[in-house]
Amino acid sequence: MSEEFTGPPWAVDWTKAASEYRDSLPGTVRDLVIDAVVELLSSHHPYRDHGLDTSKVSIEPARSTQPGGAHILDFDHNRGWLRYTFIRRTAEPQIVIETLFWQ
Repeated sequence: MSEEFTGPPWAVDWTKAASEYRDSLPGTVRDLVIDAVVELLSSHHPYRDHGLDTSKVSIEPARSTQPGGAHILDFDHNRGWLRYTFIRRTAEPQIVIETLFWQ
């Protein structure tokens, strides 16, 4: 993956299951999820902690053998995470949130 991207903010989309789970969470938790996603959307690189407030969120590959594949964004002091992929497109690069979990 190249270091050159068109830059933030990225577009975001949610799978139906992740969206339904997000909507079923209590309001305060939904706010934490939204804060984490906003942090990700404004990052300088969708797969690195560069430019993120690491006291709120952290990023790591879902599989170390696929550094350009799906990634995990931890939030709320590791009580919650979401799995996402980054789709590189010329017109509108997009982050797709596939899975959301909070405990």
